[in-house]
Amino acid sequence: MTTVIVTGKTIEDAVDQGLAQLGVSRDWVTLNVLEQPSRGFLGLIGVKPAKVELTLKPKQAEESFQNEPDSALIRTSELTSSRSTELDTNISNDVDPYVEASNFVKEAAAGMGLDVEIEMKKSRDGKIFNITGEDLGLIIGRRGQTLDALQYLTNIVANKHSSSFVRIILDAENFRLRRRKTLEELADRLASQVIRTGKEVVLEPMPSQERKVIHAKLQNHRQVNTISKGEEPNRRVVITLK
Repeated sequence: MTTVIVTGKTIEDAVDQGLAQLGVSRDWVTLNVLEQPSRGFLGLIGVKPAKVELTLKPKQAEESFQNEPDSALIRTSELTSSRSTELDTNISNDVDPYVEASNFVKEAAAGMGLDVEIEMKKSRDGKIFNITGEDLGLIIGRRGQTLDALQYLTNIVANKHSSSFVRIILDAENFRLRRRKTLEELADRLASQVIRTGKEVVLEPMPSQERKVIHAKLQNHRQVNTISKGEEPNRRVVITLK
């Protein structure tokens, strides 16, 4: 299993940061609160952040996909199950985790009837796999849900072949950049609405990565705040006046 330890002003802040690092939603990890946050003397001196430990649950992915009606996702889940058995009995330190992850993505795409190529790029958050080919909308899915699910499984495959944590971000047709711009524009538009009406706005449920984009866009805004409320998979961003 892959584990990350993160800190934040609150437990929820720390959890959101950890989920963003792992690139998964909350129901795919186990949570262990290592330290509760403390305000310190008079709320100023000796402030202590929350510290949490998040551990991936590989089997959770298969359980999730078994309830997914999309036949492409079901085929991907079956492929992961058989591949996982192979990995458990054939792990070698000489195997490149990125090559194995790339091969897995190609096999998953083939299961969807697609022939794809992968271009690898380095980023500060890990390695980006840019998927190219035809009919990539099937891999992206509605609002990137299929791409996110495939990314989660790809990271499991890669980390089974690595002694240290690796993170892979899947992208196709610049979807990640386009989605980020869409979310940032949405954040600006809804912030203006909150200022104009004086009423808070509750967004639709989003995965942790997308909530992080909204929070980051408005974190230095002079007139509004953002918070997350609810439990996964129905956790939402709320925009309020300061």
